[in-house]
Amino acid sequence: MRLRISRSVALTAGAFALLGATTVPAVASASHGAPHSASPKPTVVLVHGAWADSSSWDRVMERLRHDGYPVRAIADPLRGLTSDSAYVSSYLAGIDGPVVLVGHSYGGAVITNAAVTDPDVKALVYVAGFIPAQGETVGELAAKSTPPIPLVSTEVPGGTEVSIDPDHFRDSFAGDVDPTTAADLAAAQRPADTRAVTDASVAEAYRTIPSWSLITRNDHAIAPDLQRFMSERAGAHIEEVDASHAVMISRPGAVTKIIEDASRGTGR
Repeated sequence: MRLRISRSVALTAGAFALLGATTVPAVASASHGAPHSASPKPTVVLVHGAWADSSSWDRVMERLRHDGYPVRAIADPLRGLTSDSAYVSSYLAGIDGPVVLVGHSYGGAVITNAAVTDPDVKALVYVAGFIPAQGETVGELAAKSTPPIPLVSTEVPGGTEVSIDPDHFRDSFAGDVDPTTAADLAAAQRPADTRAVTDASVAEAYRTIPSWSLITRNDHAIAPDLQRFMSERAGAHIEEVDASHAVMISRPGAVTKIIEDASRGTGR
């Protein structure tokens, strides 16, 4: 059922507007005539946000694999920040060796909480992502950003899910993606439980793990100024690109670059 977003639900709607693997052998190198093994590249773990799925990373994964990075793309359950963070933490526990952990949109809030449980996470990369402080909710941050976008709400067992009105998906989420692809994304979008915006963040992984943030200047889902505020507060290395919220689809090269910059920045 398509809803009109009233003042009483504007915060939640605005919040959701913001939510919005292959191993390559290490290459031997030589120093003064004596061969030695190069340090293995870290596994890049990609966490999508609301209204997307792991396939949204396909173009980025192709480039990372070409450059020799093992890659995993997690299917974020989108059931709530607390449970989603626990899910990603469990996933990370099954990966050996160093990890670069990447979160898009709401996925940024998830990695901020999940990374504190795994000492192998060597870098965090936020892609148009939430970077909450301890005790903050996504909803509180959402109130500082753009007006709410049109949403469709569905009552399901155990809660309420929301998704973007397909008629407004391209304008809100994927403005620089071709119309056919945007229509496919709108049809295939995964709804998110409202707990994604009401669960409080409990950790600040960026306090102890180096972080990078890609700010999308043409974003109509999460305001660029809010992205900058969160990135600067976290002490992240900031890069910017002219792109919509769906930057991993429209500008996969820019996303790949900041991930590889993070890898090199940690000596990998």
